[in-house]
Amino acid sequence: MSYAISQYPDVKEIYRKIDRLMALPPVLIRRDALNEYLEKLNTQCAQSKAMITEAKDYIPGGVQHNLSFNYPFPLVMDRAEGPYLYDLDGNRYIDFLQAGGPTVLGSNPPAVLEQVIDLLRKCGPVTGLFHEFELKIAKEISKHMPAVEMFRMLGSGTESVMAAIRVARLATGKKYIIKMGGAYHGWSDQMVYSLKLPRSRRFEAHGIPRVCTKYTVEAAPNDIASLERKLFFNRLHGGTAAVLVEPVGPESGTRPVDHEHNEQVRRLCDKYGALLIFDEVVTGFRVGLGGAQGYFGVRPDLTIFGKVVAGGYPSAGGVGGRRDLIQRMAAGLESGKKRAYVGGTLAANPLSAAAGYFTIQEIAATDACKKAGLAGDRLTEGLNRLIESLKLPFVAYNQGSICHLETVGGMFIRLEYLHILRVLKEIKARKLGMEEYGAAYTAEGIISLAGSRLYTSLADTDDVIDDALGRFEKVFNKVDRSVLTGEQ
Repeated sequence: MSYAISQYPDVKEIYRKIDRLMALPPVLIRRDALNEYLEKLNTQCAQSKAMITEAKDYIPGGVQHNLSFNYPFPLVMDRAEGPYLYDLDGNRYIDFLQAGGPTVLGSNPPAVLEQVIDLLRKCGPVTGLFHEFELKIAKEISKHMPAVEMFRMLGSGTESVMAAIRVARLATGKKYIIKMGGAYHGWSDQMVYSLKLPRSRRFEAHGIPRVCTKYTVEAAPNDIASLERKLFFNRLHGGTAAVLVEPVGPESGTRPVDHEHNEQVRRLCDKYGALLIFDEVVTGFRVGLGGAQGYFGVRPDLTIFGKVVAGGYPSAGGVGGRRDLIQRMAAGLESGKKRAYVGGTLAANPLSAAAGYFTIQEIAATDACKKAGLAGDRLTEGLNRLIESLKLPFVAYNQGSICHLETVGGMFIRLEYLHILRVLKEIKARKLGMEEYGAAYTAEGIISLAGSRLYTSLADTDDVIDDALGRFEKVFNKVDRSVLTGEQ
């Protein structure tokens, strides 16, 4: 089985470069150049701006999804095709957002679309009863994922995390859940804890009672000693039901982990009687058909799925894993057995299940994960050449088709509660810097995730990547170098 990661990144070197970046004040785009970019967006995206202005009267913030929040205003997309997005004003963009990661084949692949249209003509998107594609997608996922003996499809990654945690607590009789600081595992009450920044705890937990995060604990990312300390402490207070990890590191590998880290986590889970849960919402069928678990050769007890299991279509999520654990989510009632209650009227609807099934088959037929990974390698290598030639402190690295470009290090701020006002000021400054780079990329015809993450796909040919690199170079040439003067 082939995988997207041709060479695992040098994690220690990445963190060394990140430390160097964070030692500097934010290195930003020149103000005159930024103003030109903002004026360009105002002029060329006038219809998008007008629609978002109207939308704010009906939708909180003007958009329905967090990924849509872009500076200086969200764009309204009209068409998606392969490596490109087209907005309401007719502008074309190279799409490195890829809907947040699920479209490994590129946007709206015809091989999936035509089969989905046939299904819709036959039975529509939902019946409320069983459909053959519920079985087909479960078998397809089980065939490829080493640790998935059974699969229960749900409506989103957030729901799937909730279900997996419920199963873990039922199976082990323990309460605590350990996650890695900075990781995102959906927006359920118990998981809105230390998002984006390690040690930020309940910083984003507005409207969530403290009792909801009482049994959520964080360990330091890529720090196996920190995890063991948490497991040991929890054992004195009732024990850990599960350790929940993104196998390439928090925030889809933004904070990468050592190659042997997952194997070490597996051993600690066995030692302390905790289940190991892999959140493969992004890595599942993007790192490879075998997911990150196949790439690392580590078998989690439970696996979280999202995004790609519906092929970019709605209602994407699910939990897979050991048969004895997944059976605890059995639908219906069975006398004398406790089950973890999960639901979702539209979960595993014919449209989503079929789209996911056809997508996974097409990924296998085209070797899409490997090819998307090679595109990610080409993009990252090109970015690093630009960074080196222009003597910029930026950091570019990738795990196959999951690429990272750190220009201001907005997610690497260290929380110091004794100096919280200074830290909050720095968070604001670096967040704004990320938004400004994102706006500059957009004005140059590139869509990214928050100005710092880039997903490549099968549709990203060498010509597409080389075109993108030329656009990145234009932005990099407009960097304010005054901060760097003392270094050169």
